[in-house]
Amino acid sequence: MQTFPPSDLVTDAGLILITDELPAPADFLLHRFLHIRIREVKQSSCIFLSVSEDFDRVKTVASKAALNLAQNAKIKFIDLVKGLEASTEKATANADARLRYIIRLLSSDISTMDAAEEQILVILDDIASLEWLGFSTLDLFRFSRALKALCLKYGAVLVIRHHILNASEPGHLFQLLLQLCSYHIEVRPLASGRSGAVSGELCLHPGPCEGEPRNRLLSRLTALQYRLTDGGAMFFNKGTSEGVL
Repeated sequence: MQTFPPSDLVTDAGLILITDELPAPADFLLHRFLHIRIREVKQSSCIFLSVSEDFDRVKTVASKAALNLAQNAKIKFIDLVKGLEASTEKATANADARLRYIIRLLSSDISTMDAAEEQILVILDDIASLEWLGFSTLDLFRFSRALKALCLKYGAVLVIRHHILNASEPGHLFQLLLQLCSYHIEVRPLASGRSGAVSGELCLHPGPCEGEPRNRLLSRLTALQYRLTDGGAMFFNKGTSEGVL
């Protein structure tokens, strides 16, 4: 049985871009990043920027993994939609200005954490929904670039999820985000269609900002397959029977 993601990908990997498709959503992977960070890094703070998921579900999923986020002061959950609505009162109605307001809020939160003592994880879930809400590709690219710069300043790991509606034409925003990342995790449905034993597969590609990859890469030919259960996800090598026993 395999494990994913590797620990150093969670703790020291710059910007990680996670893409998924409707038949194979990557919610479980975002939760795994959060859970591994909390379990394996004692001095750790996590900021969860959410567009489409509420904190109650994040806490419920964590409870199934024997983690109590309700009692964890190191977790900060930010509802981006509410934050953007509040920004119209404090900034302008301009989309770029509203996104910069979010960066200022996040900067204030991160600056209160002791970066020398704390290892910080920032999760943005998900940027595609911001595009569907009317923000332009250019505004979202600038927002992502500013978010990355802020995380680099404080040594934080940044994870951004991006939904892809059409795998054959992933879109301009995906291409721009790809330029910023250290690693790209691609979560895909099975090419052969649905399976009761296998929920999907994932690949780990290098990004242009990583240099020499420190983690074992997973191409589409060597993709890691997974099966979702009530308690989380089980991972196994592609083409093996481990995941179906």
